[in-house]
Amino acid sequence: MLEETQIIALVQAGETDAFAEIVERYQTPIIRYLYRLTGDYEMAKDLAQDTFIKAYKGILKTDAELSFKAWLYRIATNNALQHYRRKKLLFFIPFTEREHDIAAAENQADRQGKITAIQESLRKLPYDQRTCVVLHFVEGFKYREIALTLGISEEAVRKRVARGRKLFIETYNRGGGGTE
Repeated sequence: MLEETQIIALVQAGETDAFAEIVERYQTPIIRYLYRLTGDYEMAKDLAQDTFIKAYKGILKTDAELSFKAWLYRIATNNALQHYRRKKLLFFIPFTEREHDIAAAENQADRQGKITAIQESLRKLPYDQRTCVVLHFVEGFKYREIALTLGISEEAVRKRVARGRKLFIETYNRGGGGTE
């Protein structure tokens, strides 16, 4: 498997087929991320396609040494933000698939109640905090990567994650979701 810098260099040298490896590598994580931001799988696929089109067009003008992952997630985040601005509504799904595994042992009504409580609690977070929380807790980004992705300082990321986490827990507990 080629390194991202090698792939970028190949695409910039005119070997456009090399970009397919980037799409193959990042398509599923980008769709998953966008799905968590929009709550709509079909919209997430459309936004992901737009993300890769923008990345392909932009890759020809970028430095081959750029942090490609952060750059790609920034494009996806901007696409989701544009969608959010258009729709004025942003839904989220639970933090991890493990929540589904844990909930499978519980009865259907309890599981749906918890999922709804998580979604409602996440929806109440300000967009900037939601984005940082999802990138950190769901996508596993480090603060530095989030800062690069969003074009903000690491300190701003730390504050947004901490405030978002605290507000999520308070909102979740207040809504009867639990004591986590």
